[in-house]
Parts: sequence; structure tokens; C-alpha cells
Amino acid sequence: MVIEDSCESLGSEYKGIKAGNGAFSHGAVFAFYPNKQITTGEGGMIVTDDDRIARLCRSMSSQGRGEAGVWLSHERLGYNYRMDELSAALGVAQMSRTEEIIAKRERAAAMYAERLARVPGVRLPYVAPEVTRMSWFVYVIRVGVDEPTPERQSAVRDHVMRRFQEVGIGCRPYFTPIHLQPFYRAEFGFKEGDFPVTEFAGRTSIAIPFHNHLTAEEIDYVAGVLERALGEVRQAGLRTQYPSGRERPIPPVIGAPTLGLMKKCCHRLL
Repeated sequence: MVIEDSCESLGSEYKGIKAGNGAFSHGAVFAFYPNKQITTGEGGMIVTDDDRIARLCRSMSSQGRGEAGVWLSHERLGYNYRMDELSAALGVAQMSRTEEIIAKRERAAAMYAERLARVPGVRLPYVAPEVTRMSWFVYVIRVGVDEPTPERQSAVRDHVMRRFQEVGIGCRPYFTPIHLQPFYRAEFGFKEGDFPVTEFAGRTSIAIPFHNHLTAEEIDYVAGVLERALGEVRQAGLRTQYPSGRERPIPPVIGAPTLGLMKKCCHRLL
């Protein structure tokens, strides 16, 4: 059985085929967390054209009840994954605006691509030609990719993130590789070096502010802080790590924003 993870790709297309439509799988999942293309506040959805899978999912999401839904009659181990009606109503309203929302995100991504193309040392997201429509969920850049060692790569990324945070620009590392999460290390014995390409991507990636209503002014501000931070790294010879609490002095970023990017970057619903 193949389950398609479409959690972050609502509205996207591969060779003209919409993500999650069943062409490549027995079922698909979509997520509606607040930072997704549309939101219900939390939760998600499973779609399938297999009646057996549909019946099983309905039962498991409702405490293992059978198709009749008899109270306190549980046919299997289940969970309380039912979406409440208010959350569903929010999702229905957002679904009616999916095309509008995707178009706004396409515009924001295009503005980022145009502005950040002029910033030395930044790798932009790559969209394969087979992707006939990109549905932007987050905007992730990479920095430090040309540095020769993992330590230097991490130093660049960490310095850029500190500079963002100092002026209230929201950012996150995106992502720590799964095999380096504490559970997988303890349970399966994974360690650094097991998947070097994944680890390289993980220590050089940053998710920067992204939502439907980003303006050119806000994007230019983010790009300016990023450009100055990378310039500081080059000037300081990458002595930007903090293992002992000491670092070479680097001039502060001037001109803290009045744009409120930290507050605006994640959870805009309109």
C-alpha cells in the first residue's frame, strides 16, 4: 500500500496531475495546521477512493467504532481524531479561496526569488520542471553551502538566524534530520555521518517569513538583514560560533523594523 504525503502540497501539480488525487497511491493525507496553505486551526484529512481504507480510517478516527457508530461499541483500537464542526466550517470557507491563497503565495515566492537572487551566498529553492504548479507552503533558503566543513556551514546558518532574531524576524532551522532526533538516536542507534547529504541540507537551511500578505517592503527588509549578516560572516572570517561565549565583535544590524515581521510571518488566515 502506498500513502501519498501531500500535507504541504495542497493545489500543487506534477506533470499536470494534482497532488493527492490517487494517481500514484491508494490514499493521500493533507494537513491543516495554521502555517499550511489553508487551515482549520489543527488537524488534517485523509482522501482515498478505496472503500476499505475509508471505512478503516473513519473507525480509527472515532475511537474504533464500527460503521454503525454504536455508542461505546469499539471494534478495534482507535483514536479521538474527530474534527469539530467549527474547525470544519473554517476549513470549508478557506477551501473556497484555495486558488486565491495559492496565487498570493506564488506572488510572495516570486518577490523573494527576484530580491534574493541579488544576495551573494544564498541558495534559493529549486522547483523541478516536472512540477507544473508549485503550491508554496514555506520559503526555505540555504546558506553556508560553499563552506568546506560541517562546522563552518553550521556557523554561517547560526549567525544568520541570530541576526534575524535580533531584529524580530521569525526564522527556523528547516529541518533537523529525522535520524538525528533523540528518539531515533536512542531507539535505532543513528548518529551524525550516517546520512551526510541529509545532514548537509539540514545544517544549511532556514525557513524565513512567509505568508499570503507579504509586501515588497517586508521582503526587501528581510533580504537586507540577510545580506548584511552574510557580509559580516565574510568579513569576520567565519569566527561567529559561540562555543565559549566569545566571538569576534561584529557590528550590530542598524534600523530595527517597524513591520512586525515576527508576528506576521506565520499565522495569517486571510
